[in-house]
Amino acid sequence: DLAQMIAAGAFPFENQQVDMDASPRVGDGLIRVDGDGIVQYASPNALSAYHRMGLAADLVGHHLGRTTAELAPSRGPVDEALAKVASGWAPREFEIEAHDGVIQFRAIPLKPKGTRIGSLVLLRDVTELRRRERELITKDATIREIHHRVKNNLQTVAALLRLQARRIESDRGREALEEAVRRVGSIAIVHETLSQNLDERVEFDEIADRVLAMVAEISPGKVTGRRTGRFGILDAEVATPLSMVLTEVLQNALEHGFRDGDTGTVEVSAVRGGTTKEARLLVTVQDDGVGLPEDFDPHRSGNLGLQIVRTLVEGELGGAFDMVQAAERGCRVILDIPVPAEK
Repeated sequence: DLAQMIAAGAFPFENQQVDMDASPRVGDGLIRVDGDGIVQYASPNALSAYHRMGLAADLVGHHLGRTTAELAPSRGPVDEALAKVASGWAPREFEIEAHDGVIQFRAIPLKPKGTRIGSLVLLRDVTELRRRERELITKDATIREIHHRVKNNLQTVAALLRLQARRIESDRGREALEEAVRRVGSIAIVHETLSQNLDERVEFDEIADRVLAMVAEISPGKVTGRRTGRFGILDAEVATPLSMVLTEVLQNALEHGFRDGDTGTVEVSAVRGGTTKEARLLVTVQDDGVGLPEDFDPHRSGNLGLQIVRTLVEGELGGAFDMVQAAERGCRVILDIPVPAEK
């Protein structure tokens, strides 16, 4: 009967999209019902699925819709619609969860000559699939909660450091604590973003903008910051160290590139490209400040911020770092980092 419908172009049904995941599989159960919804045939896999839902008797000779509705955990008006679909009156898919089992139904009305003479009902045990989906949802929620708590704890640490900085009379000690506050803050921004996402990947452009705004607050003069290009989506293991690197580079540019009262600009540029196997992220931070001292070597500098940058870029990110005098004036920092290709 189904073959006749396919030959006549009556199956798949009109306005029904073909879903390859819903295509019959070897492990699926098959039930054939007549025009009254009485089971004429039930495959062993179909019987196994119904036994998992709590059926103790045989299916053949029984009304499939009523039997299915009795096994379903809910009771009420929905049972009538469930019984009609289970009997194959409508070409629909639905799931029933009963006795710790989840069974997926797919009803196919048989109308070889335009009149319904019965139905085929395909069954698939999706218990394990749904269990894994629930575990994944629970895991995602747990990870997001962890990121949220880490963010809150980091903000608490930053608040304590800020409070301690106010009590220190030494300018150098106060500046060191304020730098620590910004370092902690940059990590907190990443965890805050991760706590709002369903996976361990973040849109880094937003993080870069927030780091740029946070660091701009320490500007000794009227220095503005801007971003060009696009970082794109990055994994958490890249985003966290990169946010710290960006914080250190921007802090260094504002603290050493400009004097009190100076005006200027710090621009963060991001270019992402390369092949799927060798994708790269090229980040350039350029200012128009006083530039670098003569004979300055960023790879031998004892500056703590630059030491952090070198360690994170070369050690943790597996990239390259350089710091050169800009063509006209100011300083240019270049970061070349391997990243996975965007999907």
